[in-house]
Amino acid sequence: MSAASTATERVIRQGFKRLNRLMLYHWRLGMGPYINFWPQGIGRFVVLTHRGRKSGRTYRTPVNYAEIDGDVYVTAGFGKMTDWYRNIMANPCIEIWLPDGRWQAVAEDVSDGKQRTAVMREVLKGSGFAAHMAGVNPYTLSDVKLEAATAVYRLLRIRRLAPLNGAGGPGDLVWVWPLLTLGALVAGWIWSRRRRWAILRGRPSFSVGWACCWLGEARGRFEPE
Repeated sequence: MSAASTATERVIRQGFKRLNRLMLYHWRLGMGPYINFWPQGIGRFVVLTHRGRKSGRTYRTPVNYAEIDGDVYVTAGFGKMTDWYRNIMANPCIEIWLPDGRWQAVAEDVSDGKQRTAVMREVLKGSGFAAHMAGVNPYTLSDVKLEAATAVYRLLRIRRLAPLNGAGGPGDLVWVWPLLTLGALVAGWIWSRRRRWAILRGRPSFSVGWACCWLGEARGRFEPE
């Protein structure tokens, strides 16, 4: 791999990391099911909760997916060196967040399966713009060209075991919305008060007529006819 391609891959990785943080916050704010409304454009997302193979820390990674015959399929576009892929291979017992809920699940690598190309195509269709950014068009590429373009990709099948409930799942930050609403109302009230006082003080951003009107209203009286 050339230095230029390595640098390009590094930039793409950093870009996807920032996008993943944004997607994760969407899920934590309770909007996860709604970001899957346009799979061809934005993509279809599932959140994988996995444990670090060395640190033991818990990580959450949003990835694109396809659901086939009740199983969830995802792909590691950077191959075997993908961090979350390596974590899951070390500990395949994971948790997933889907639009229909939170699940305990188990993952396995099926990259060498007979249906790899067909399944990979469906996953890439659910990747939206990300597949096109990688130079892969799952709607037009032949099987041969798709296999060549995704040769280093790893394909995982995730099987749901049991539904999960309780703390730490999607929507754990929904309590932020009432605070944001209250903050917006307070900010609007402060802005309206400052605007009113600006008019009463005769600032030039409003006409003299408007200022006189507001002044009269503030004093509770108008000049007699």
